Amino acid sequence: MKNFADLTEREVLAVAISSEEEDSRIYMTFAEDLAKRYPDSAKVFEEMAEEERGHRHRLLELYENRFGPHLPPIRREDVKGFLRRRPIWLTKNLPLDTIRKEVETMELEAERFYAKASEKAEDVGVRRLLGDLAEEEKHHERLAVKLTGEILKPDVREEEDKTRRRMFVLQYVQPGLAGLMDGSVSTLAPLFAAAFATHQNWQTFLVGMAASIGAGISMGFAEALSDDGSLTGRGSPWLRGLTCGLMTTLGGIGHTLPYLVPDSWPNAFWIATAIACIIVFFELWAIAFIRARYMDTPFLHAVFQIVLGGAIVLAVGILIGAS
Repeated sequence: MKNFADLTEREVLAVAISSEEEDSRIYMTFAEDLAKRYPDSAKVFEEMAEEERGHRHRLLELYENRFGPHLPPIRREDVKGFLRRRPIWLTKNLPLDTIRKEVETMELEAERFYAKASEKAEDVGVRRLLGDLAEEEKHHERLAVKLTGEILKPDVREEEDKTRRRMFVLQYVQPGLAGLMDGSVSTLAPLFAAAFATHQNWQTFLVGMAASIGAGISMGFAEALSDDGSLTGRGSPWLRGLTCGLMTTLGGIGHTLPYLVPDSWPNAFWIATAIACIIVFFELWAIAFIRARYMDTPFLHAVFQIVLGGAIVLAVGILIGAS
């Protein structure tokens, strides 16, 4: 996978051509899906698909004049920094709001790509075309918001609030939630294995702290190095990495702190373990709520994934430690 900054002018144009072709097909799929339910909206998507085909032809013409007829086999999936899209267009009868969100994300990404690409273009013609396409993609993004303005309820029509929410989710909620999930779940097995193997609170506390801090450092660097944010709009990679790392550490420390109960207390181990289990319960339900609230995951589905998965990890840790 290549960094965007390492792409040649030829590769930038090749990525743009393949992206426009794919986006055109996606918009036509949306149009077909909406044709019976929202015929006017379907026509808008057909027009957007036609515009994307027009973009592709302009890019191809410029590419052939500059580099000849052969296109290098590079797509946006091969470039570090592009958002990994869910193939929701393969699902029939999607809610119009879901389609609108996907289109907003697609056009925001395309606009940022063309803006960044035009800045690094050395050829005047290439710079001009990429700059023009950035402006046209910005128009598409506004059109996606306007598209459902008369169909959706007023409380979901505020463009500014939706954009702010989308960027908040991308920059903070996603990395923070990933960290919280990893810290809360991945540290359960080593913590409770150590607890039931030693029945010593202090030793268990040390194991939990080591697991939490180690997981936080690992997740923080993984998030920071995964995407520089230049194309996706996800913000500073180090800020995301710090958010992810802190939430990972916090998720593990939450059920580690109860083992600070002094071993000298009567039934100290069972008191600490009972408190830790209660904290784990609330941690897992909080994660399920956040996934349902911000990540468009059905609540029961989120509960099944997180709470049941966490309970299994907890049980595995106890069984290993008690064996």
